[in-house]
Formats: sequence, C-alpha cells, structure tokens
Amino acid sequence: MRATPATGLLAALVAAQVAHGRRPGPARPAETRAILLLMLAASAAEAREARGRRGLAAMALAGAGGLAAEVAGVATGRPFGRYAYGDKLGRRIRGVPPLAGAAWAMMARPAWVVAGRLTGRRARRVACAAGALTAWDVFLDPRMAHEGYWEWPGGGRYEGVPASNFAGWFLTGLLVFSAYAVLADDEGGDEALALYVWTWVGEAFANAALWDRPRVALAGGIAMGAFAVPALWRR
Repeated sequence: MRATPATGLLAALVAAQVAHGRRPGPARPAETRAILLLMLAASAAEAREARGRRGLAAMALAGAGGLAAEVAGVATGRPFGRYAYGDKLGRRIRGVPPLAGAAWAMMARPAWVVAGRLTGRRARRVACAAGALTAWDVFLDPRMAHEGYWEWPGGGRYEGVPASNFAGWFLTGLLVFSAYAVLADDEGGDEALALYVWTWVGEAFANAALWDRPRVALAGGIAMGAFAVPALWRR
C-alpha cells in the first residue's frame, strides 16, 4: 500500500485501538465515540481515493439505510428484535443515536471489497457482503451491549444477544448492498481489505487476551475469518 491519507488514518486507528484495548477498566464513552469516528474517517478516505464522490455517496447510502433500519428496530422490534440504546453514544433521535448509522457506513465498504475478492457475480457479492458485515457484528454486539451502549431486555443465547439480531443484520445488509452495488461498481482496495482484516485480528486478540471473553473471540474469529482468510488468499 502506498502512503495516502487513508493509510495514515488506518495507522492512527490501529494505534488508537491498541491503546484503547490495553486500557485498564472500562473505557470512557468519549473514547469509544472518538475511535468510531476515526474508523469512519479512515473508511471514508479510502472510499474517496478509490471511487471519488461515488465512493462517498455509497458510504452515505449504507449509513442512511442502516440508520433507518435501527430506527425501525427500536420502534417495532423488527428486524433485529427488541432492544434499546442508552445515552453513551450521544444524543438520540427517535431512540437511535446518529452514530449508529456511522457503524453501518464505515464497515460497508470493507465488507463490499472483501466480498469482491470472493465472487465476481453481483447477486452473490451482495449476499457475501451482507454476510461479511454481519460477521463483524458477532464481535460488536456482545461488547457494546456488555458496556451499556445498548441493551436486549429479553436477552439471548449468545452473550445475551438474540439470534434475531444477526438475522436482522443480514437482511438489512442485503437491502443496503443491493442499493450500494449501483454506486460501488466492481472496485477493490487494499486499504479497505486491510481495515476488515485488522478488525478481525484485533477484535479476536482483544477478546481472547485482554477482555477475557474467549467465547466471543472464538465465535467472531470464525465468523469474520470465514471471509477474511479467503479474501487474503485470493488477493
């Protein structure tokens, strides 16, 4: 990878996440929000370098679609199941903090690029990207719920998270990437792939070695690894 704003932001993200993971005790919500925004900036910089305005528009579309699904989910319990956000991600609009949309936006392109390494057919790529995005949530949801960013009142078999959540992520991903594909074309990018792979490795290590959550490390490692490993192999 050549030195670009995207690679610089990716390096800053890695450094920030390593420091965050090694911090003793619960991290302050402001730190979590800052890392989320740094991750969004790295993904946006890479999208702009690869596809210009179309890349940024595709990210915005993914964020808006994810945010709309979150608003529907909090209001109706569909498609994710019954859950509620706390105030740690900032001000909420209709029960959902706008930063929730940033989470969908920032991982949409890495998931799309990974899917492009695995298949060249548009319909298969949409499904693969939805799966790659959902695989990330196997790490994300248990940690954020455990730290009080949102809650599942009814609980669930996987770290208190219900299976309906992951089904909802996959369904929403199918809808988001069906629209995303119109703008994203067939481009790929090493930085986007690196962001996905780093998230996989970093989350697996942190859960296993730093946070004492081996079940999450194993489940998330297998889920994201199922996409990251073959994508790296075919690079």
